Amino acid sequence: MFTGEYRHAIDEKGRIAVPVRFRASLDGGALVARWLDACLALFPTNAWDELAARVAALPLADTGARTFARFIFSGAFEVELDRQGRFVVPASLRDWAGLTAEAVIVGARDHVEVWAPARWAEYSAEMNSPEALAARLDGLAI
Repeated sequence: MFTGEYRHAIDEKGRIAVPVRFRASLDGGALVARWLDACLALFPTNAWDELAARVAALPLADTGARTFARFIFSGAFEVELDRQGRFVVPASLRDWAGLTAEAVIVGARDHVEVWAPARWAEYSAEMNSPEALAARLDGLAI
């Protein structure tokens, strides 16, 4: 399970270091892709395969299902961690997510999210508001 929030630099080659505690879960391979809320997601291969299976089970006639499948798969790239635990984020994904010199790495249970610091600050400010959080959780049976 991926948990926690970390800040890491993005080097001139577009590499981001993965927090040490996440690396073992990503040793078997990983995929980085565009994700919801204008961030990127880094999935271990097994979690990616589970997501792909769920998407494959969606009805083809559903416009939303087709849109999500195109969104997630067209913006996905296989990545490997180097000896220093870094992976290269393709330029197209860095541009899409607004990543420049720094990234916020956020554990999100079965995947890792990679955020531009300003976007994460804006999103987390709303998430940390008790009223806003309660409104978003309403109806989720949590």
